Amino acid sequence: MDYPIIEGPGFFERTFLGGGPGLFGVFFALLFIFIIGMFIFVIGSSIRQWSQNNSSPRLTVPAKVVTKRTNTRGGSGDSSASTTYYVTFEVSSGDRMELQLNGQEYGMLADGDMGILSFQGTRYLSFERK
Repeated sequence: MDYPIIEGPGFFERTFLGGGPGLFGVFFALLFIFIIGMFIFVIGSSIRQWSQNNSSPRLTVPAKVVTKRTNTRGGSGDSSASTTYYVTFEVSSGDRMELQLNGQEYGMLADGDMGILSFQGTRYLSFERK
């Protein structure tokens, strides 16, 4: 029995070898654009926050440590864990702000501590306990 010969590009040639984008080509192009867009958005947001902090005045105000918290990521299996430290301060006007600190500064503070807080925008500078 003779089988008919089918001429023209097959699925693989049409999809991956330039015969047209095909469904997979369009999907991967959109995925690539989305990932690059998210990367640009994150970098832009970080630069904007850094610029706003630099243009903000450095303030030193009496404050109280209201609460502390941590955010830990990773650490399952062979991956390492990363911990971010936050402290919420309350100033004399009653306003509260949560600032990110390094682990050493975080460990030196306790809930209820009173002192002088120095910050610039959302950037923590120091806290002198009284």
